Amino acid sequence: MTNRPYTPLLDRVSCPADMKQFSDTELARLAEEVRAETISAVSETGGHLGAGLGVVELTVALHAVFDTPRDRLIWDVSHQCYPHKILTGRRDRIRTLRQKGGLSGFCKRSESDYDPFGAGHSSTSISAALGFAAARDLGSAPEANVGDAIAVIGDGAMSAGMAFEAMNHAGHLDKRLIVILNDNEMSIAPPVGALSSYLNRLYTGAPFQEFKAIAKGAVSYLPQAFQDGAKRAKDLIKTLTIGGTLFQELGFSYVGPIDGHDMDQLLAVMRTVKARATGPMLIHVITEKGKGYAPAENAADRCHGVSKFDIETGEQKKTPANAPSYTKVFAQSLIAEAKDDKKVVAVTAAMPDGTGLNLFATQFPERCFDVGIAEQHAVTFSAGLAAGGQKPFCAIYSTFLQRGYDQIVHDVAIQKLPVRFAIDRAGLVGADGATHAGAFDVSFLANLPGFVVMAAADEAELVHMVATAVAYEDGPCSFRFPRGEGVGVDLPARGVPLEIGKGRVIAEGARVALLNFGARLKDVREAATALSAKGIAPTIADARFAKPLDEDLILRLARDHEALITIEEGAVGGFGSHVAHLLAEAGVFDTGLKYRSMVLPDVFLDHSSPSDMYATAGLNAINIETRVMEVLGAAKEARAASA
Repeated sequence: MTNRPYTPLLDRVSCPADMKQFSDTELARLAEEVRAETISAVSETGGHLGAGLGVVELTVALHAVFDTPRDRLIWDVSHQCYPHKILTGRRDRIRTLRQKGGLSGFCKRSESDYDPFGAGHSSTSISAALGFAAARDLGSAPEANVGDAIAVIGDGAMSAGMAFEAMNHAGHLDKRLIVILNDNEMSIAPPVGALSSYLNRLYTGAPFQEFKAIAKGAVSYLPQAFQDGAKRAKDLIKTLTIGGTLFQELGFSYVGPIDGHDMDQLLAVMRTVKARATGPMLIHVITEKGKGYAPAENAADRCHGVSKFDIETGEQKKTPANAPSYTKVFAQSLIAEAKDDKKVVAVTAAMPDGTGLNLFATQFPERCFDVGIAEQHAVTFSAGLAAGGQKPFCAIYSTFLQRGYDQIVHDVAIQKLPVRFAIDRAGLVGADGATHAGAFDVSFLANLPGFVVMAAADEAELVHMVATAVAYEDGPCSFRFPRGEGVGVDLPARGVPLEIGKGRVIAEGARVALLNFGARLKDVREAATALSAKGIAPTIADARFAKPLDEDLILRLARDHEALITIEEGAVGGFGSHVAHLLAEAGVFDTGLKYRSMVLPDVFLDHSSPSDMYATAGLNAINIETRVMEVLGAAKEARAASA
């Protein structure tokens, strides 16, 4: 393969123990080879590039100094774990990243002993590492052979409340625990908030650039060469009232900031901390996302997530879009509504680009709020905006909205506040796998009293649902839409508010009714076309609402057809379950109706291509056609006739 780099040192590493024989100079060269291998692999697979490039030296240093997997190394979020996987026995599979049957794009316990804790969402690493440390000190499971517990967390993830809850608890327990703050000034989007400003002040001032390490209360942990500078820095820190004070108040000894791309610094500090730390330690490491690859260093997002690309130019090989993405349609629709209604405001949790609110912020910067990685705060902040008379749209991925569920219940639903939840990435998401799939939002929202729950069947419906949400002020509402491009329907110039709780009939047929909820409508239509060719022309309806249900429509479909099948891209307990409850309460099952509900299977689906995932889930056009034939007994009749 012409793009495979020359890696003589890396070729000698089958596991981290092999690195113990390397000199410090060789470890620095090894880091360059790991960087080259990471770039080469991701150019073939796509994935998260910039984060991994930023921690190459840190990854090499950690595995060289500590004794993984006995020492538990936990990567927060784990976007940055590709170099870690290369060094921990998975290099031979690194070019299967995010592909069906291949390596996960995140750390995964079932994949390797070197992944002691799975990840995908942010700010969990310190809690998990503290759990490992407590289990170690309890001594109740000596077979686990747990050594040090090391959490690597980014500055963006550190802004979340869960990280501070864990640090507060760690300081109280005073157990040996190592937290490495990987400070690259940039999570997925530029970090926001007071904590980010605090961290910036640690190293952007000219005086601090002269110091290799700054410590207060932990000077004795530093190598001798660093101690003079650290002692001078202590006086400056006292004067400026910055430095490690925040972390020390939480009970951590603080060391840093240090250059995360200087192998000499990293190895010296890591070895000293390993040898001498007693209680909780925080090592503040400054890195550059995308380090060592010019196209990534020069990209606005430092190549956070990329498709396959040309190594020489960095040009990504993206498939041309046939239709605008749902995310873009949402953003443009919200902008159009906001131009006419000054009360429309938008809230996101560190995902302005992913939710399309970067476009909204360009038009209305004072009406767009990025709260950082803080979904719980985003929900309650939106509730406060609603109580204050604004019309907040809280735009959060389905999988991330799970983190704010208590706030949805207590701060929004119970108070009947008109917060509008725009739920992106609803349903299966392909290569990002189970941690990012939006499977549960319908189930956990439709159970709440007074909640209006919608799902867009296509991008035109999404435009109408944005308008519906703007107009609806009687309580909270949500509308969900999938990842990726739309189906290519014509878009209305402006959305028209839908009648709450009313669906639509798309095609009248006989014998069987297919009742769709959400973005599987295209597959429903394809299945109906195939069925019609076999003499079974089904009725097609789009529910639009899981709550309130269109009871008149559903009961009519049940009354006028031999079978009723619901189709949705969500878990058990969602739309189909609510339909079943309605039918049972109305006594419809006593009439002999054949009812089936097609939902996501009761498993967490591994990463794969979207088409493979839908086939595995049983939610593509062929699956729908097959289910209809089975329910009507037509498949059995066809087999008998052919025999």
